[in-house]
Amino acid sequence: MDRAQKEQVVEELGQIFESSGVVVVARYEGMTVAEMQALRAQMRDVGGAVRVAKNRLAKIALEGKPAASIADYLTGMTVLAFSEDPVAAAKVADAYAKTNDKFVILGGAMGENALDPAGVKAVAQMPSREELIASIVSCIGAPASNIAGAIGAPASNIAGILSTLEEREAA
Repeated sequence: MDRAQKEQVVEELGQIFESSGVVVVARYEGMTVAEMQALRAQMRDVGGAVRVAKNRLAKIALEGKPAASIADYLTGMTVLAFSEDPVAAAKVADAYAKTNDKFVILGGAMGENALDPAGVKAVAQMPSREELIASIVSCIGAPASNIAGAIGAPASNIAGILSTLEEREAA
């Protein structure tokens, strides 16, 4: 890898560290290519990505970035999992670590906040952006449906009373 290629990698990593909602650092020593491809596919499905980079280049890219606190985790065979959604990469990494003993979460960063392995697990348990939007929409829509039900209820009650009266007269 020549100097120009290294500069390009540092620039790409810098953009990742700056624009990602969450970055998870994990050790992947002993994983097979198939296992790594499975992880990449799962991450791609949620809009995230997995990147293996030289630790030295990643540390250079981290200088001056909000996620600079994760530089200490970059030792040995490390992989970066990241996504714009602040929860997606952590969810996938946590779920994958449960099924594969060779994938060990070291920590991560969420903006300027450093995360230890327990922090990554806590972020993974948070609802995703889509889940939050759905719950907000349901909260906004609930009063409207309650009002519609309250307005329609007297009419249905009157209809029920009328049908009961008709049955009594018929009997």
